[in-house]
Order: sequence, then C-alpha cells, then structure tokens
Amino acid sequence: MKIKSIISILGGILLLNACTDLSETLYDKVGSSDYGKTPTEIETIVGRAYSSLRGGAADGVNYYPTCEFVFFANAVASDECVIPTRNPGNNWNDGGVYVDIHEHTWKPGNEKLWSLWKYAYSGIASTNAIIYQVQQSGLDAESSKPIFAELKALRAYYYYNLLDWYGNVPIDTSYVVTQTPGTSPRSEVYKFVEKELLDNVDYLPEKAYGRFTKDAANLLLARLYLNSEVFIGQARWNDCLVTCSKIKSIPGTLELESDYFASFKTDNHLSKEIIFSIPYDGKKGTIGNYLASMTFHYEQKYAFSAAGDYQWCGNGIAAQPELYSSYDENDIRRKSLLIGPQIDLRTGSTIIMPNTGEPLIYTEDISNIRDAKENEGARLIKYEAKAGEAWERDHDLVLMRYAEVLMMQAECNVRLGNAGAARPFIEQVRRRAGLDTPDVIDLNFIDEELRREFVFEGHRRTDNIRFGTFFKEWWGKESEADKHTALYPIPSQEIAKNNRLEQNKGY
Repeated sequence: MKIKSIISILGGILLLNACTDLSETLYDKVGSSDYGKTPTEIETIVGRAYSSLRGGAADGVNYYPTCEFVFFANAVASDECVIPTRNPGNNWNDGGVYVDIHEHTWKPGNEKLWSLWKYAYSGIASTNAIIYQVQQSGLDAESSKPIFAELKALRAYYYYNLLDWYGNVPIDTSYVVTQTPGTSPRSEVYKFVEKELLDNVDYLPEKAYGRFTKDAANLLLARLYLNSEVFIGQARWNDCLVTCSKIKSIPGTLELESDYFASFKTDNHLSKEIIFSIPYDGKKGTIGNYLASMTFHYEQKYAFSAAGDYQWCGNGIAAQPELYSSYDENDIRRKSLLIGPQIDLRTGSTIIMPNTGEPLIYTEDISNIRDAKENEGARLIKYEAKAGEAWERDHDLVLMRYAEVLMMQAECNVRLGNAGAARPFIEQVRRRAGLDTPDVIDLNFIDEELRREFVFEGHRRTDNIRFGTFFKEWWGKESEADKHTALYPIPSQEIAKNNRLEQNKGY
C-alpha cells in the first residue's frame, strides 16, 4: 500500500456551511493563540486546507464528496455521462434530479446543484479561517508570503469553479463576517480569480505533490483565459498560450506519460504527468473516493474476484450512448469504458443478474433514460479497479495533468487561425493513444479530441459550453437548451438564507 507524505498533513475535514456562516461555524475551531507558532505547526495548518478538496461529509442535508455529487452534476449535464432511472426498482430516480440535470430542465432547488455551491463555499470558508489563523500566528511577513500564496491560490480554485458553475456569486475573503455578502457580477469574480493567481504565483513552490504549485496556478490561469470569451465576453487566446508556455515539460519530472493510464493507476502519485490532484489513502482515513462503486453493477465484484473481494456497487452513472463508439477501435483511451459480458470468476461464465436472471452484458445503448435496464450503459473504468479494494479507493483524483496544457495550446492556435502550429501538440496526444493525426485539424476535431482524452475527468460541461455543443440536442435531451443554462441557478436554499443574493437570469 502506498503512503503519500501529503496525507500526513491533511487533517480532518472542516464541516462548514456556506460563507454566510463563517464566523459562527469556525471561530471556536481556530485557536490561533494556542497553535501556529512554529513552521511545523504552520505547515499542518496549511495542509488542513487541502482536505476540503475531498468534499464535505454528511451535514444533515446532503453528502457531497468530490467524486460523487460534484462530479455527477457536471458530467451528467454534459454529453458524456448519464444517470438513468434503472428498473426493476426505480433505482437512481432520486426525485428526478439527475434526469433534470441531463435534460437541462433543472430548477433552483435541485439539491445536487446545491452540492456544488456547498462544496466550493465550504472550501472557501475553510481557507479563510486558516488564513486568519496564520495572520494571528505572528509569523513574519517574508515567511508568510509563500503560505498565504498557497492558500489564496487554493481559494482561487474554488472561485474559478463558482465562476464556471454559477457566474455571479458572493466574493468573501474575510473570516470575521460583519455582514452577509451580496452577489458580485461574473466579471468581478473573473477579475478576482485572475488577480489572486497573478499576485501569488511567484511565491508558490516549484514542486509539491497534492498542493498548489507554480504549474498548477498557471494551468488554472490558462483555463481562465481559455474560457474568457464565455465568462466575460472577451477572447484571450494569446494570453492562454503565453501562460501555457510557462509550464515547461521536464523529462522525468513533468511530461506526458507514455502509458495513458499511468495517471489513473492505484499508485498514480508516481505519475510524472499529474500537475495537481486530490490525494487519497484509505488507510489514512480519507473519504469520498468511491466513483467506481457508483458505476458498476451490483454483481461486478465477481468479475474482479472469485471470492467477491470487492466493495458493493451502486449501478448508477454510465457513459451516454454513442460515446464508446465515438472512439477509433485502435484508440487505447476507449478502454476507459467497460462494455460487453462480465465473466464470473467463480464459474468462467457470464455473471447472472439476480434481479432479472439475465446475463450481465454492458451495452452501449440505453433504452430509456427513465426506464433503463440494469446492464445498460458503458461503465466508467478509467481509474484502475481490482480485487481487494476498499470502499475508499487509494488512487488520487486527478484535477490537472500535462496533456491539458498541450490541448489548450492546440485549441488556441486553431482559434487564432494557425492550425499548423496546433499539430505538434495534437500529435503528442494522439501518438500516445496509438493514433495518427488527421490532415484537417479544426475546432470540431479539437472538441471531439478533448472528450476522448479527458473522458470522466470533469472537463466536459465546460468544454461543451465553450464549443456551443452544450445547447444542442443529444441522447436523452431531445430539444435544444436555452443559453441561460450555461449558468446553474443560484440555489434557492441559499437565497432563503441570504436575501442579498440575486438569482441568475432565466430562473
């Protein structure tokens, strides 16, 4: 079993509510006068901020670990995934919330979309509290610069997500709250994220696994510029290219792995391609990393182990029909999807589904989003799955990797009318996938290549919006969506608590 050093400084997750509750929830947990006087103590405090990336535990309303609801809401809103209602049993209906997200008919009270808000603001609240604690520690200004830089970069990550998901949100950087913050327009949130990253990137470490580094900050800044036309109506393709050029490939340190799946193995902390990830280690008590259990059929355990030495599975999220067949048959990335008969290692025959008596054969097609069979839909198997795994997997959840830098450079060059300059970047990605690069590299190709390369990594909704495909029909969404759906609604649950919040247009 791997042991990663970052885990040792990731303390317990702070269970927080939205930013309106910062002072009430956290003040008695800070203890600034008693702790944080030495570099080691400061390091522990800073490390605690990263635990919020794994998401919150049960808060009496909803459970929102990163790998489940945060991933689900965005993946199901895209042309990548679906969570159909499965029968027998009406499983995963959940009041229709996932079908609503898939069809873009969500309402402001959709609790899964509320999960995104709580996830981001819990992380922000945690970071604000820790910044406050470090401020109270008496640490000298020079020593505190890299510490504050790391915390502010992490907070900028949460605000980038809010910018993407909701657009117009409160900006709150204070631990001591005298007044609940009102809504800031999307343009101000954009400027805030950009400034926080630019002001702090030079003080970040060059390398530090599972933490914000210069490369991670620059990649996040490049994402901001890549989506700038969507976010604020101003294209910044050249700025994205310049920022990407600051992320240098260093053989043996940061480079495209020769094995595409090296970044998704159990020991993926050894990958040279990962720029930023959320560290997990089941034996160290981390929670919220069980995506595999939410995709496989209940009896999948016998395809991994004759003894059934594999955790219970929920038979939920699957790939949309046509995703599997969109891959070239020689594309090794197609192995990110599991399809076909699942062999029972006890018998050597196909597993039989107890509820129906039929063989467990995953199909690409799904008959009906509201009435799907148990075996319908290709399953998500990008991350390594094997016998003996606990409910909480031990691989780290990848948030950023070097292939994204290459693909951003390719896209920006195409958008600037220089497809020839895009080719070297595309060739690296395609060559690893076992494929040649086509003669024509256009935006349609880039869009499809992004889906193939980053399948199940949480990118697709943002890419769909940038390329305009988000509003078109796709499987299970039989009509075009209105442009206002590019932003999620401000959760009605939050508006009920804070009358200074303004609902997004169209809701």
